[in-house]
Amino acid sequence: AGSGADTIVEAYNTRTSSVWVEAGGQVEKLLSDDNEGSRHQRFILSVAPGHTVLVAHNIDLAQRIPASEGDRITFRGEYEYNDRGGVIHWTHHDPQGRHAGGWIEHAGTRYK
Repeated sequence: AGSGADTIVEAYNTRTSSVWVEAGGQVEKLLSDDNEGSRHQRFILSVAPGHTVLVAHNIDLAQRIPASEGDRITFRGEYEYNDRGGVIHWTHHDPQGRHAGGWIEHAGTRYK
């Protein structure tokens, strides 16, 4: 089994979505929250050389991550393809219990 980053790059190259992945990376850029529907904290994460993903973390269901640019995080979530590198979502528990759910770890704390 390869790394989670390899899984993300492979999913991107094959335009595959709905892939559960555990990986880590460095926060490259903090973006404004997405307040349409469920509120999401958004940031760009570098997961492999030359490959970034958008992490969309639901802050109606989970705590905001106190991340800064340059911080390293690890996560479990679902990868969805887009032409800009992809999006990671479901980085939190599923209140309906239909998904295993995901998490984000930052500075030794797991947020889910």
